[in-house]
Amino acid sequence: MTYFTRFTGAAVAAATCLTVATGAQAMNLRGWNIHVEEYPVSIAMESFVAEVSEKTGDISGKVYHNGVLGSQPDAIEQLRLGALDFGVFSLGPMGQVVPETNVVSLPFIFASVPEMYRLMDGEVGAAINEGMKAKGIVALGWYGAGARSFYNSVRPINTPADVEGLKVRVMSNDLFVKMIEAMDGNATPMAFAEVYQSLKTGVVDGAENNPPSYESTNHFEVAKYYSLSEHLIIPECLCMSLKTWEKMTPEQQEAVLAAGKASADYQRELWAEREAASLEIVKAGGTAVNTIADKAPFQNAMTPVYDTFLAANPDLTDLVNTMRGTDGGS
Repeated sequence: MTYFTRFTGAAVAAATCLTVATGAQAMNLRGWNIHVEEYPVSIAMESFVAEVSEKTGDISGKVYHNGVLGSQPDAIEQLRLGALDFGVFSLGPMGQVVPETNVVSLPFIFASVPEMYRLMDGEVGAAINEGMKAKGIVALGWYGAGARSFYNSVRPINTPADVEGLKVRVMSNDLFVKMIEAMDGNATPMAFAEVYQSLKTGVVDGAENNPPSYESTNHFEVAKYYSLSEHLIIPECLCMSLKTWEKMTPEQQEAVLAAGKASADYQRELWAEREAASLEIVKAGGTAVNTIADKAPFQNAMTPVYDTFLAANPDLTDLVNTMRGTDGGS
């Protein structure tokens, strides 16, 4: 081999490397997270960043935990503008920006957590993602946030009739107020920080939340009946700014999507472990936990809630019907 041949080969190789480097832009991503570092969401987000870095070699990132980069509504807007690159957000608050995400806040829209994962990993998640893309957000994976269930200090809840007359604290959302009223209960919107004392003094009879929240706030000390209604199963989204996404090569996008899927699977495992541990703690503390075998009466009771929602959001009818038409859905 002559010197010229060796030089030409080296030059071609160098040119090829230059082309790849130019196409695959090096990036350093900023991620938003509201949770503390040891929370399941936080651990999974760190695994996402690590895998992206490993698989691409030219994308690094940092997750800013504890909401230090702003409130959730502010962070969603920053994501849309490209000031933030990625984050994990509840689909509840995202409803103000992306109308399609409001469907997951409908009571009993998901019959179970496994059904939620199946739908969000399939056509329902794809439809919601299209709505998000139109607003400048790309879904990379769907995280679990548990199922919210009823707890109170009066009696177990097995049927809608058991809610009748109970004063139940709910989040400040008309959907949740109407949910309680549809079962002839008395809905009481209230700040979360006020719930423990209100349960203790009888201002409210009960509230609703997922097992880790019920346990970690010590609400189980003053409301000993926990009924696994799973009436709200609101997923969270590992999201990326569309502006950031569009700066990536197809190869980078593929690696990021794969890392997002792996991160979601990991987070779901961590969440299930945390939820099981919380249930064991409250049972040991004297809580009577009951499973609701037949949710159909609850789902049927929500008809006026759905009618009102769809009258205000007729363009979401097909999506809601798709979700309600699954096995076990309302």
